[in-house]
Amino acid sequence: MNARSRPARIPLPVPLTSRSRKYGDTPTTPGRSRNMQAIRRTDTKPEVQLRSALHRSGYRFRKDLSVHTSTRRVRPDIVFTARKIAVFVDGCFWHCCPEHGRQPTVNTGYWSPKLQRNVERDRLADAALHRDGWRVIRIWAHEELEDAVEKVVNALEQTSR
Repeated sequence: MNARSRPARIPLPVPLTSRSRKYGDTPTTPGRSRNMQAIRRTDTKPEVQLRSALHRSGYRFRKDLSVHTSTRRVRPDIVFTARKIAVFVDGCFWHCCPEHGRQPTVNTGYWSPKLQRNVERDRLADAALHRDGWRVIRIWAHEELEDAVEKVVNALEQTSR
């Protein structure tokens, strides 16, 4: 049988994945899927810039270290273990920045609770770290680099006294 005598292939509809059925009946488009896969959990541009500036200033730290508190596991973006300082660089959208955060207008049944869970998880992580004697520094991604470095350096200088 040669290629010309084969019946034409009819493309099948994109099947709904179990995830898309759980959160809505609309399957994810390939473009949206690529966009979501490109979002990083670690090594974001503001985080890398802050780490680079701190390193250039002579500070040494651990990145994305899993800290086991008495109640939960927390993964700060930058950790100064000896001084017990945890630094988080929060994105405005994902952590509901009061200045730049916005509520999604599409698929609000999924996004609104998800963003609220992010904020609640941040508060629980802060409380767990504070209970175990850690100092927590939260930096918004929109903050100027110099201001962010100054916050971290001030905290480091206060703990070294």
